[in-house]
Parts: sequence; C-alpha cells; structure tokens
Amino acid sequence: MTLPRIMVAPNGAHKTKRDHPALPISLEEIIDTAISCRDAGAGGLHAHVRDVEGKHVLDAGLYLELLIECETKLPGMYVQITTEAVGIYTARQQDELVRRVEPNAVSVALREMAGCGDEKLAREFYHRTQAASIDVQHILYASDEVDELANYIKSGVVPAGDLQLLFVLGRYAHNQQSSPDELMPFLSALKRAFSSDANIDWAVCAFGRNETLCLVKSAELGGKVRVGFENSLWNGDGKIAVNNAERVREIASAIDAS
Repeated sequence: MTLPRIMVAPNGAHKTKRDHPALPISLEEIIDTAISCRDAGAGGLHAHVRDVEGKHVLDAGLYLELLIECETKLPGMYVQITTEAVGIYTARQQDELVRRVEPNAVSVALREMAGCGDEKLAREFYHRTQAASIDVQHILYASDEVDELANYIKSGVVPAGDLQLLFVLGRYAHNQQSSPDELMPFLSALKRAFSSDANIDWAVCAFGRNETLCLVKSAELGGKVRVGFENSLWNGDGKIAVNNAERVREIASAIDAS
C-alpha cells in the first residue's frame, strides 16, 4: 500500500487538552476527529492511543479496539499505528505490540528499533512485518539516518524492497520550530544512499509555526505529508487552528494551489 497524500496525526504522545481543548484523547474523540479530517481531505490516520489518565501507551487492546471502530466508521481510510517509545518502552515491547495487533501499517523510529542494540530482535521484527505485508514507515529524525537505513538494508537487518519513510523536520531545532530548508539534506542523502530506481514513498512532518510552509514544500518536491496537532497547532497565518480538520483543510488547499 502507498502512503496517502495527506495523513493526519491528531494527538501524538505528549500534548493534552491543556494545550488545545480540541485535542482528541479518548477513542471516541480520535474516531470523530478522523472522520472530520477525512472529510477535510485526509486519506490516512496516524494513531496514538491514550490510557484513562490521558497518557501515551502502547496498548494492544486499545489499538485493536480503535482499528475495529475505524473499519466500521472509516472504511477505506489508511490507518497507521505508532510504536513511539517516548523514553518509556523498549524495542521488545514495541515488537510485542505489533505482534499482538498485526496492523496493516505502523510507524517505527529507525533509531528505536534497528538501533536498539539487539540486532537479532530488529532483524526478526523487520523481516516478520515484511512477510506479513505490514507497511512499516521508518521514522528518520536526521539526514544521516538515511545512510544508516541503507546500511541496515545492506547488512540484512532491514529487508530489501519497497520503503516508506518519514522525514521529521524541526524535532531538534530551537524551540522545535521547523524550516523548509531542513528537507533538503534528507533528499540529498536519499539520492546519495539509494539508486534512482528504488521504490521509496516518503513523507514529511514538521514541528511548530512553519508546518504549512514545510508541508507545501514537501508536496512540491514529490513527497506526502503528515499534518495535525501532534506536531503543530498553528495555521499558516500564525493563528491557532480551531481543530485538526482545519489544519488538514488548509494543507489540502495549499497543496492543490501550489
């Protein structure tokens, strides 16, 4: 499966309703948000689930419940779960989540799985998910991780084949404010590390007030985009968005106009 043109990331692992009252926490809120974002132009949902206290969890039961609801209420929408560690979960716990849920799609930070220090575990994870036809989107936080991914493929830790990538802009910038210029080192590394005939489906997410500028630039250069309150609350005019659907609507309109 290919990545949708626009995927919404409505909550992430850290923000709460103190950050924005429209940030979805419960499964019902996540589903309702996904429906409104689909109607605004999103083709996919990047899903984080929260426990009863609103904390980020890698909970197989919650994810399975969410996926069942999505099948009923969002038929045809691309749904991707996350294994984000948030400094809490180990690579083995991330692996166990995917074993239990068996999702169609999952995002996995390269540094958290391939770089976990347990090559056997990482190798088994990537080869098992490929055999099960689970889409693994490799999260890359820095351009040198493109080269690391290529090396993991050469060594056989990550199997060769089609790739889904996410370039994260602004994660380690001052105040987590992204810039469209941060995309270029990723694309240069991609050109250097992989052949021109490699089947690579890449997307971008961006932190802070420049999210719109970064995502439009990504689309202009042939990439997909991930937008939403996980990374930014701001519209392009500098105002706080009313909700995730408003962010999706702005990005869809801006991409169509570019």
